[in-house]
Amino acid sequence: MARDVVVVDHPVVRHRVGLLRDAATANAGVARLVHEITTFVAYEALRDLATQPARVATPVTPEAAVERVAETVLVVPVLRAGLGMVPAVQALLPASEVACVGLRRDESTLEAQVYLDQLPLRLADRRVVVCDPMLATGGSLATVCALARRRGARRVQALCVIASVPGLERFHREQPEVPVACAAVDESLDERGYIVPGLGDAGDRLFGPLD
Repeated sequence: MARDVVVVDHPVVRHRVGLLRDAATANAGVARLVHEITTFVAYEALRDLATQPARVATPVTPEAAVERVAETVLVVPVLRAGLGMVPAVQALLPASEVACVGLRRDESTLEAQVYLDQLPLRLADRRVVVCDPMLATGGSLATVCALARRRGARRVQALCVIASVPGLERFHREQPEVPVACAAVDESLDERGYIVPGLGDAGDRLFGPLD
């Protein structure tokens, strides 16, 4: 596995991933589990957030040295499934903004096509966190990360719940400078480009089928 992939391999995360995979887990349970898993993944992925010193009064001393996060992170969900990860990242960070990117997958080529792009035209010196629960073929995530980097983002970080080995290989060929953090890595894809064993269509599992 690539060295710039962080897998949050903790027993409480593995437990939640197992519940998430279960086809019997309903939408509400999937949403809760994605929120919880995203919190753990983001916590590990964002260890290098910039901080600045501050001072506060505690109940026992008038002045104590503390640190405060000094970055406003741009959170970019890949629609629609990435929306399920956003509340967890926002709850974790003291300051964040959100810009959505929507992609459709061509079912014959499995390639991603952008239909919505809310990214600011200039991202100089910004940290961008791209949220996509399933890194399957890697095409959608690579497309969004490329958009952010072309617009000058200082650092782009990909957050996923489950990734696939072939998807990671492609993603790192196309975006070698973008680290990935996830909760599990599965070995293969099926003929539709779904992760196996995976959890199915993350958007449908979170929000219900569209048809």
